[in-house]
Amino acid sequence: MPTSHALICRTKIVATLGPASSDYETIRDLAVAGADVFRFNFSHGTHEDHAARHAIVRRVEAELGEPIGILADMQGPKLRVGVFANGKVTLKPGASFRFDLSSVPGDETRVCLPHPEIIAVAKPGSRLLMDDGKLAVVVKDVGPDWLETTVDVGGVLSNHKGVNVPDVALPIPALTEKDRRDLAFALDLGVDYVALSFVQRPEDVSEARTLVGERANLLVKLEKPQAIDNLEAILDLTDAVMVARGDLGVELPPENVPLVQKRIIRLARRLGKPVVVATQMLESMISSPTPTRAEASDVATAVFDGADAVMLSAESAAGQYPREAVRIMNRIIWRIEQDAEWQSMMARARLAPEDYVADAIAGAAQQVADTLKAPAIVAYTHRGATAFRIARERPSCPILGITPTHEAGRRMALVWGVRAFVNEGRQVTNVEDMVDSALDVVRRARIGSSGNSIVIAAGVPFGVSGSTNTLRVAKIP
Repeated sequence: MPTSHALICRTKIVATLGPASSDYETIRDLAVAGADVFRFNFSHGTHEDHAARHAIVRRVEAELGEPIGILADMQGPKLRVGVFANGKVTLKPGASFRFDLSSVPGDETRVCLPHPEIIAVAKPGSRLLMDDGKLAVVVKDVGPDWLETTVDVGGVLSNHKGVNVPDVALPIPALTEKDRRDLAFALDLGVDYVALSFVQRPEDVSEARTLVGERANLLVKLEKPQAIDNLEAILDLTDAVMVARGDLGVELPPENVPLVQKRIIRLARRLGKPVVVATQMLESMISSPTPTRAEASDVATAVFDGADAVMLSAESAAGQYPREAVRIMNRIIWRIEQDAEWQSMMARARLAPEDYVADAIAGAAQQVADTLKAPAIVAYTHRGATAFRIARERPSCPILGITPTHEAGRRMALVWGVRAFVNEGRQVTNVEDMVDSALDVVRRARIGSSGNSIVIAAGVPFGVSGSTNTLRVAKIP
């Protein structure tokens, strides 16, 4: 991120914008403090709100001089109970409780569940979780328009609380009509990543891909057990992935979430797809200027696991200390990345190159850079793919991605270890131009010293996407 950062880290930070972070000064401060990508949460706010934030982010980007990514997070289908005559009821363990399609306000014995799709697929033994998993019922009988359940975990259930159904795949599309309107707006706005919520099956991703096309990169949020069952097929279809531990932690036993997180990160790394770890990373900083030690360890674990990015949600969107949250997250990442054990773990976790030229070049770039103790690998990339592949190798030096387009530069903002530089209007037509441009970017990045060797990866002919086939070593004069 911008050279004005006190600490430039390999692991990126995604910061959610919201009521606490919508003005120019705050957004600029968050970028300077370490935010590489800003998340727009389409579950909240109007299109006008998001357009205003988009304009500010692009203004900050122009001022700081390096690309900033924007992630538009679609809401996805929201499953909720209806309303109660008195606004809420108390469910007692062992009691019977019915869900039905009647719009009559509920009481202690029943409530409307305005989702016939749930009733259609639920079976005796299926669990329904309410209010982020605080309450749980087990289905004991199913009718044409009702579910009879037994309360397993009781408590207060109030109007419009959310419902999770972890045991069955629901016949509900990942994109609602609201999402389709939001998606069209976000793409016209010019966002860099679109996050898809409530993914259960590969077909959900294919549908979104058709709508998004090449206008943005697609990021899948993994928050349903059914998505984990289809993990590799889903990751094959997406450009990036998020471990969305909020809903995932509701629908899976808590003890399973860390293992699933590690599994997702490993597979995303193998496939060369950026992976974001999200939800409750510094949750206490919504109301406290410092995190708990457990939260600091949580961030550190994601960095040790090799995640491309970690994310702040309410901490930066609605909390009292958005700037402090980004600064502290940046400091935690920096401290871990200076640790010899972290560096050793990254080296041990490197993967064998796959059997094609671009991957062989990426692997060789990392090996040559390590051998020469190069201060940087420079990757010429038309759409970002070369930088993505080199990042998969987790080299010990920074990756400087040179691209002719702002769009590719912004997409690289999410990728581990990559700093993007847009060479708009500068044509590279031969090897001499390539070396001169790479050395110019190294100087701009203030990396290395006279006599150091840098490693350059590019494709010949120049300017052709997907043609990475050349490795070059050049000395800094």
